[in-house]
Amino acid sequence: MKLLSKITAFAVLLLGLTALPAPSRAQDKVSVGVFPVSSSLPYFVALERGFFKEQNIEPEMIKLMGGPPNVAAMMTNQIEVSAVLVMLEGLNADVKKPGVAMYISLNSQTKNWKMEQFVVRNGFPANSIADLKGAKLMSAPGPANLNTAKAILAKNGLKEGDYTIDQLDMGQHVNAMTAGTFDGGYTLEPNASMMIKAGIARSLEAGLISKYILGSETADAYAAGCAMTSDFIQKRPDVAKRFAMAWAKAIAFINANPDEARKHLAKNTFTPDNVVDMVSMLGYVMAADLSPKQLADFQAFADFGTSIGVVPEKVDASKFLQKF
Repeated sequence: MKLLSKITAFAVLLLGLTALPAPSRAQDKVSVGVFPVSSSLPYFVALERGFFKEQNIEPEMIKLMGGPPNVAAMMTNQIEVSAVLVMLEGLNADVKKPGVAMYISLNSQTKNWKMEQFVVRNGFPANSIADLKGAKLMSAPGPANLNTAKAILAKNGLKEGDYTIDQLDMGQHVNAMTAGTFDGGYTLEPNASMMIKAGIARSLEAGLISKYILGSETADAYAAGCAMTSDFIQKRPDVAKRFAMAWAKAIAFINANPDEARKHLAKNTFTPDNVVDMVSMLGYVMAADLSPKQLADFQAFADFGTSIGVVPEKVDASKFLQKF
């Protein structure tokens, strides 16, 4: 009887132990470079809606202002993912260190999915880009943005010397226009919407890359996207795959619920609360879902990068797409 009692007690103990909650598994940390502009929206949607958490991912955000700092951080393995990396600068890095920037998703910019645009301060006599002759202009920073701006001006009949143009940190664009430091410039969202809302500037034209660089207003200008380092993909393939799954869910949410998704711009990016509803969404698409036409548009913009010297040699852009 004593032996039976001991066996019974042991069985009860085992049952009690199995009823205890399993110890929680530590989340996998991923270092992410984030440029806090509207095109980084999928990151904030995935973070605040719990999509990363669902995949047991804990992103560690490092704010990096623009393409060059993101590229430098990827090349030195300071970050594993760039939430939004300028495509031409990413391809430039890929030539120098093959596979350092592998794009898991791309952001399309068109006249409907507004990002890049030329703006002028109110009172400056210009109704088109061609009217910017003699203007003092600013540009979004980085060689890709600056050279793209110059190429668009050239397509409108303006050669260097017909204007001046200086790179300016994105966070200073609105203040510079408010102060009248520049007559206009090549800026990105949400800055254009902020200027328009404040009544200090107006947009001359958007969807510039599609029209002037790719030659069609319906072309998808894939000027940026989310990229991972090859080191991250190769050394932690399961974590990279789960990160991509969370990113894909964020993109699906944005595409299905743009008005709800916009709310995540507030307090996370440079977008003021009273401008959130004005900011255009982009054509977010995962690399695995690109159509043949979209792939052709992606390659066409890469070829443009080579023609202006930002991408030092012709590349097969599809080699730098990471499909999960």
